[in-house]
Amino acid sequence: MDILYLLIQNAYISMTVLLVVALGGLLAERSGVTNIALEGIMILGAFLGVWAIHGLEIYPYSLMTIVVMIVVVLIWVISLDVLVNFGLSKLGFKRVGLNRLHMKQRENRLYIALNIFIVLVFASLIMLSFFLFGIPKQIILIMGIMIGGAVGGVYAMIHAHASIYMKADQVISATALNLFAPAFAIFTARFIQRGQQIPFSSSFMIPKIPFLGDIPIIGELFFTRVFISFYIALALLVIIWIIVYKSKFGLRLRACGENPHAADSLGINIYKLRFKAVTLSGVFAGMGGVIFVISTSTEFNVTVAGFGFLAIAVLIFGNWRPSGILMAAIFFGFTKTLAASYTAIPFLDNLGLQREYYELIPFIATLIILAFFSKNSQAPKALGQIYDQGKR
Repeated sequence: MDILYLLIQNAYISMTVLLVVALGGLLAERSGVTNIALEGIMILGAFLGVWAIHGLEIYPYSLMTIVVMIVVVLIWVISLDVLVNFGLSKLGFKRVGLNRLHMKQRENRLYIALNIFIVLVFASLIMLSFFLFGIPKQIILIMGIMIGGAVGGVYAMIHAHASIYMKADQVISATALNLFAPAFAIFTARFIQRGQQIPFSSSFMIPKIPFLGDIPIIGELFFTRVFISFYIALALLVIIWIIVYKSKFGLRLRACGENPHAADSLGINIYKLRFKAVTLSGVFAGMGGVIFVISTSTEFNVTVAGFGFLAIAVLIFGNWRPSGILMAAIFFGFTKTLAASYTAIPFLDNLGLQREYYELIPFIATLIILAFFSKNSQAPKALGQIYDQGKR
């Protein structure tokens, strides 16, 4: 029974990475843009995200101050965007002309001042708690994941701009990003610190969550020897499902991937929406790169073991649906676990096969599954097609 628990918990590591990256690929491909640059984006996101974790371990408070300031600015910008774009009827901030806006000017100023006060108090409390009690390791991990996601999003913008606005071939553009990322990471790391490895000292695994870890069976499976990234991945799965199927953005996203000309005739900006989708896919891939490194190693070594390409297989096997992606991520995660932990299984260990044979299992399974299921896949009809507004 202990071996089974160990295998399931180890499978969470691969499953989490594949799930997060495949969800990012889902957003891009549902909009009609092929993004095979997930591997390169993962490498670059992991490179700078792990470097940020390394820096936070050495200089925690100076970098923490900078990051908190960035978070404050982001909260402020987002709040203003919500205020202006979505409107607050009680405060009169509506898109109905300037007269009503001036009528409620005092209330609007009060709201802005209150918003600034809340943000500053929130940031001050965070900084005070860090100085008094130290910086929790999980906070460092979350910040590293956020930085990796931000880097991945910026890097994916190159692919988005080239394939959407410049109408470049989507496969060639993504391949260029895959080739550039490891070379850039190696060159930069060696130039700065004379080595391509970026170590970090913290162990981010949670041995046991209080109270929840004491629940029989469930506690052992889901709340013992896990990473916080596991719960982040499950939360992202729910969020993506809601966005894709229960929001206006998701409806427009699916319309762009199925029939962009029909969506354009209804006033949807295809270029802008696709650009957002590809950027978000880069954010998810960058996050997945950081999660992979901190879950499987103690240093960044310019590789993500092909998880970016496996995530594309997960996306296809999952039929471009969040629920299917979850099932596929579990399957591929379990096959990766068998390859890494076969010595803990007496039956497999007694076969006497070399490690390389077990490492081939996930990729052989990928080929077999794609061969049998690709014919029945329900890919977006406009996937990979360059959109030209002048053609109908």
